Amino acid sequence: MTSFSISPAATAGPDAAKRLPLTLLVSLAILITAAAWAAAPDLFTSYSGTVGLKGNQLQPPSATHLLGTDELGRDLLARIIHGTRYSLSGAFVAVSIGLVTGSLIGLIAGTSGSRVDALLMRMIDVLLAVPTLLLSLAIIIILGFGHVQAAIAVGATAIASFARLMRSDVISVWRADYVEAAFASGARTPAVLWRHVLPNALTSVLALAALQFGWAILQISTLGFLGYGAPPPTPEWGLLIAEGRNYMMIAWWLTLFPGAAVILVVLASNHIGHILQRRRG
Repeated sequence: MTSFSISPAATAGPDAAKRLPLTLLVSLAILITAAAWAAAPDLFTSYSGTVGLKGNQLQPPSATHLLGTDELGRDLLARIIHGTRYSLSGAFVAVSIGLVTGSLIGLIAGTSGSRVDALLMRMIDVLLAVPTLLLSLAIIIILGFGHVQAAIAVGATAIASFARLMRSDVISVWRADYVEAAFASGARTPAVLWRHVLPNALTSVLALAALQFGWAILQISTLGFLGYGAPPPTPEWGLLIAEGRNYMMIAWWLTLFPGAAVILVVLASNHIGHILQRRRG
C-alpha cells in the first residue's frame, strides 16, 4: 500500500533535508498570503481595485502607494490584492475540473476491459497532441470570453494529464494482492474501488494537483494577457501585465510587480507539489 516517507532526507539527501523546511515555510507563507488576499482583500488595503484617484496617475512607488499607481490613478498594490481572487479562484476551478474529470476517466480506463481502455486513452492522446494554449483558445472561442470561461478552458486542457496518471496508478493498485484478497472475501467492485483503489491511487494525483495549480495560474494569466480572460477593469493579474506593457518605458512597476506576483505564487505551488511527489516516493 502506498505511503508517504517520513523523512525528506531519505530521498533528497542531508543537505536538502536542511534546506527543505525553510523553503517549504516560505512557499506556504506565499500561498497563505495569496489565499488571505483572495478571501478578504479589504483587510489588506483601503484602496479600490477598480476606481482611481484624480491627480495620482502613474505615480512611482512611494510611502503612500507602495507599488505605485497606474494610468488611471489606481493603487497597483490594491489591484494586485483584489486580483488575487480572480487568479486563484480561476486556478482552483481549472484544477478541480481536471482532477475530477481526469480521475474519473482514468479510473474507468484502468478498471475496464481493453477496448474501453484503448478508446479512452486514444482520446486522451488526441488531447495531449494539441498544445494546451491552442486548445484553451479553441474552447474559449466556443464558450465566449470571460473569467469563468477561461477557467473552464484551462481545466479542460488539464484532464489528459490527470487521466493518464490516474489510469497508471489504478492499474498498479488493481493488480495488488490486497485487492484480489478483497474480491476473494466477497467484496463488491464499488466497495473495492472506494476502500482500496482510490485511496492508494489518489496520492500521486493530488501531488499533481499542486503542480497543476501553479500551471493553471500561469495559463489563466496568459489568457488574460492575450485578452481572452476577465474584461477590464477587472484587476486580474494577466490583464494587469497586459495593461502595463504600454507604459514600460515610463512606469516599469506596472508590469514588474504583477509579474512578480504570478511568478512567486507559481513557484511556491510548484515547490510544494515537488515536495509531495518526493515524499510519496
